[in-house]
This record gives sequence, C-alpha cells and structure tokens, in this order.
Amino acid sequence: MAYDSSVNSRTLDEEALDRHIKEFSEHTDLRQKSQQFRREGYTKLRGLVPDSLFGQVTDDVTDLLSQHARRIDIQIRATGGTPRKMYTVSADEISRGSKLISAIYDSASLKNVLGQIAGAEVLPCPWDGEKYVIIRQDQPGDTHGWHWGDFSFTVIWIIQAPGPEIGGMLQCVPHTNWDKQDPRVHEYLLANPIRTYANATGDLYFLRSDTTLHRTIPLTSAATRIILNTCWASEADTKKTTTHETMNEMFS
Repeated sequence: MAYDSSVNSRTLDEEALDRHIKEFSEHTDLRQKSQQFRREGYTKLRGLVPDSLFGQVTDDVTDLLSQHARRIDIQIRATGGTPRKMYTVSADEISRGSKLISAIYDSASLKNVLGQIAGAEVLPCPWDGEKYVIIRQDQPGDTHGWHWGDFSFTVIWIIQAPGPEIGGMLQCVPHTNWDKQDPRVHEYLLANPIRTYANATGDLYFLRSDTTLHRTIPLTSAATRIILNTCWASEADTKKTTTHETMNEMFS
C-alpha cells in the first residue's frame, strides 16, 4: 500500500487484495454465508480485506469526514417519514477524494466473492450517486431510520462503532418490498420478526438492501459510529427505471 501526506495518494495493491480474497474464500464457508444471506438478507464478512487495507480505508474516511461532513436531521417521505440524523459525505466527494476506495470498489475479486455469496452476478451501481457514502453518527438520538436501498447489494465497512449498549446496532426485516408511494413500514414491523445484529469496529457485512427493511438503533448517548456504505446492482437493477428519492433528500 502506497502512502504519502495527500489523501489522494493512498493506492491499492490489487495483487495483494486478490491473494487475500482468494485465501479468505478458501478458508470461509461461503455456502453457509450464502445461505444466511438468502435467508436473513445479511451476513458478516469480517476479514474479507486485510487489516492493513481496512486501516488505510479508515484513514481516507477520517480525512473525508474532516473535509466534507455535512449534518442532516430530516425525515424521508418515501420511507414513511423515518428519520435520518447523521453527518454524511457524498459519493462525488468520495470519488474525488479517495483513489483507494474507488479502486477497491472496482476490484473484480471482490465482486466475484460477493457474487458467490449472493448467488448472482454483482455489478457496479448504475447510478454514481449511490456507489458509496460515508455516515457518522455521534449525538444522542442519531439514527439511520427504517429504509430500503434502491439497488440490490450493499457492503458496509464499520469504521468505528460503540458497544451495543449505546445503540447503533443494525436491525433487519428481510424479504420485504418497498413501495415508495405506500411504504407500510409499520405494517412490516408488526407482521414480521426483527433481527438485530451487533457489528464492531473492523467488521464488514453484506446486505440484500433492496428487499431488507433495515435501520440502526438510535444512539442513547454521545458516542461515535462511522460507516462506509458501498452499493452494487443486480442484473435486474440494470434493466429497470430507478428513482432516487432517499439519496436526493439526503444530499440535496
């Protein structure tokens, strides 16, 4: 991994990442991961990338937050008025500010192993505005409220997370459908079990984001949760017309 004092100078050793992902695949029960992903819409992938690379991504995310973080406290109409209380950094700012994150996103080895777990080809997000986003929550009540993603697949990098007693845990209701005109979030919550997952600093997880209703539990006190959200598409996503109400409201 190359590094100098500029955020744009951190670059990816593609061969090293390829070797690591190959070893990860050989020593991980991908069949079990795939079954959990299809059943729950979620599976944890800690160790998918080398710790040293995760550290470099953390450095880039920290730099980007210091330069571009923007506070929002809004409710999203298309998800039934659920809240977004957080700081954000947009895909455009990430793309311009981090060669490293862009290069990891383009990794063929990464997309291949995600496709094995998903049981489907994982394709680049067809809308640049949702390829990646950085989110920081650090105030009591901060949350990424109940929502779905516009595209099929998401990998979340847990850059920093408090203990589960503070909040910030992921909650999911898989196998649900997003009707943006009539989201019916509370009907889904009443009719289905809600799974809760604690993810720690250094974790990655893979989410079936378009059919898994999900949120983060609000923080109960001042603590810090930072994530890098990276989004991919299925083949079906590339053939449909997609609107972007959530992202447009968050980044307008």
